Amino acid sequence: MARMGKLFAAALALGLTTLAGQAHAKASVEDKDVARLVSLGGMCVNCDLAGRKMTGAKFTGANFAKANLIGADLRGAVFFGSNFEAADLSRADLRGAEMRAANFQKANFNGARLSGVESAGANFQSANLSRADLTSAELHGANLEAASLIDARLPNAEMHGSNLTGVNARGADFSNAEINGSNLAGGRFERAQFRNASLTASNLRGGSFGGADFKGADLSGVRLAGVDFSGVKGLSQDQLDEACGDASTRLPPGLSVRACERKRRIIIMPSMPAAPAPPAPPAAPRH
Repeated sequence: MARMGKLFAAALALGLTTLAGQAHAKASVEDKDVARLVSLGGMCVNCDLAGRKMTGAKFTGANFAKANLIGADLRGAVFFGSNFEAADLSRADLRGAEMRAANFQKANFNGARLSGVESAGANFQSANLSRADLTSAELHGANLEAASLIDARLPNAEMHGSNLTGVNARGADFSNAEINGSNLAGGRFERAQFRNASLTASNLRGGSFGGADFKGADLSGVRLAGVDFSGVKGLSQDQLDEACGDASTRLPPGLSVRACERKRRIIIMPSMPAAPAPPAPPAAPRH
């Protein structure tokens, strides 16, 4: 299997080199246009593609688990339904890439450039995105459970309905991000920036937010039950008036929050069948 992976990587490198040579001979075709001709499928587990120029490459249904893509140039690449579990993409350039329905579980994106990526429905569970640049990234419905986002940059990111349970996002920048309807339960967000972010109807239960900045953030419909906000910055009463909490919610001095209404459980019983009509009385005897 390892030998097959090396042969695949060698063939890939040869193909990229040949395409680049042909494009150069034809005249001013840009590198990114050449790379868009490359479509990669099949299996390349443990491939060593570190530093490769693969702009615009299309990975369709491919398996690149544990591949070495450190420092690779993957600008505008398409990862459609492909598996990159535990792949190393640290310091890679993935600006403008499409990652719809792709699997990056336990992948390493440390220091990677991911601004403008489209990652709707992608799986980043337990991935390392520390110090990654995700400015203006689209992460609708993405799974980031237990991922590391330490010092990551996510300003203006769109993360509607995303799963951020148990993430470590200490020092991350979510300024102006849209995190509506997302689950941030149990996450670590110490020193994170939420300035002017929108967290409408999101769940923050059990999260740690010491030193986080919420100035101008929209907390409409946010449930703060069990949340410790005592050390956050920039929080105002107007913001809290749109949220709700419980007796375990901790806030800075002088601020308060209304109690969340308990969800009522309505049980609809099936209608009982109507009782049968009584039998008609016997007819009177004729004389």
